[in-house]
Amino acid sequence: MRVFKTTSRNERKTTREDKTMKFKVMTARIGAAFALLAIFLLSPRPEIVSAGFARNGSLHVTKECSAYTGAAGSFCTFTSSNLAEIRVGSRVFYDQAAGIPTGLLDSNVVLDAGAGNRAVGRCTLDFATILGLCTFSDGTGQFAGFSARVNVSLDRKTGLFHWDGTYSFDPQPDRGGDR
Repeated sequence: MRVFKTTSRNERKTTREDKTMKFKVMTARIGAAFALLAIFLLSPRPEIVSAGFARNGSLHVTKECSAYTGAAGSFCTFTSSNLAEIRVGSRVFYDQAAGIPTGLLDSNVVLDAGAGNRAVGRCTLDFATILGLCTFSDGTGQFAGFSARVNVSLDRKTGLFHWDGTYSFDPQPDRGGDR
């Protein structure tokens, strides 16, 4: 014995309305998910860094120079930094003696953050104005692909030098592994 259930016109209408409502809710949820995904993908996230993407920003550090004698090999020590790679206690070594040319410090420099993490660059400081410029073009370890351009100034009240400028880390090409 077979029982056939017959549905009334109102029941069919309700079922159709239910399906339509479920479809609309599902469509709205999918749309919201795509909107959130688009916001996530398009929003800046400086804390997420991949080897394939450049990273850049403002650089602000201070250094004290009590160990700097003006001789080649002298150094200053960083006392604050807004860039994680330049830790407090990192040093910048000056390759040339001060005063050549007269009235200037014009030297190749190595920013040494320890454990093989070094950046190479050049700094020039005018002793008359105590203003200068440092540029960095690359590095090793965590400074691979590093470049920066900073203005140098002295805070006469604290005796600390300030480096204020910009930095970037460019993705490095594959260098063929360990050599």
